Amino acid sequence: MGQQVINGLFLGSIYALFALGYTLVFGVLDMLNLAHQAVFMLCAFVALSLVGFLHLHILVAFPVSVAAAGLLGVVIERVAFRPLRGRTSSNISGLISSLAVATIFESIALGVWGPDVSRFPFHTVPERQLHLGGAVIQELQLVIIGVSVVMMVALTVLLRRTHLGRQIRAVAESGLAARVLGVDVDRVIAASFFISSALGGAAGVLFGLAFNSISPDVGRSVELKGLAVIIVGGMGSMPGAVAAGFALGLLEVFTVARFGSSYRDAVSFAALFVVLLARPRGLFGAAPSRVA
Repeated sequence: MGQQVINGLFLGSIYALFALGYTLVFGVLDMLNLAHQAVFMLCAFVALSLVGFLHLHILVAFPVSVAAAGLLGVVIERVAFRPLRGRTSSNISGLISSLAVATIFESIALGVWGPDVSRFPFHTVPERQLHLGGAVIQELQLVIIGVSVVMMVALTVLLRRTHLGRQIRAVAESGLAARVLGVDVDRVIAASFFISSALGGAAGVLFGLAFNSISPDVGRSVELKGLAVIIVGGMGSMPGAVAAGFALGLLEVFTVARFGSSYRDAVSFAALFVVLLARPRGLFGAAPSRVA
């Protein structure tokens, strides 16, 4: 039992971190960035290249990769979203353009790193184990949970305690009103994409380290899980994304332990269906289009 809880929290922390990036952009622009999964994938490959080819320590490669993911987010905002803002069909157009960007990024990854699964070199991360009761805990699992929680707390503090955070929440409420009050809306949206993609990129590196398996399509399955998380948690709700991410991780782990891996996705999305029947706006979805 304890072993499954640890595994579920470890997996859920990655889902929650990935979903927070989705939620941040949705809360500000009221649209989904479907290139988020491609940033997740590319950031994992960037970290792999820094470690495998430049021989950087993972403690150096991780922040560099996360910063690179943030810059990719700014590029996505400038190319796929900013030209479409203000149009009557901007929501659908933004979805399509971000999907196009995701396809381009996947093609680049395919050309640079090839179609085969890539892996981090041995001893990239500590391989020590800890024994707690009857559970065997990998040190890497604890590190991933810790890094994810720290980044979630940092995002919460940024949104609630800083000037940029107040500007992000103002733009999420009303971009027009924020502009009238002197907020540089374009800069705030670009900053939101930077933070969102940095979170998604961090999740990609942690996922790659955890499973040591990176390929150009690795982000697709995680994208579906991320969408499920933000829908269950409530569109635009930060606490909802975190709670639903951990809940999904625990649900998947216990499903695999009880019924086998073939039922993992079926049970997860069945739970999504049940939640939407009971609470169409999600568990924390009182204000689905706002950063909360």
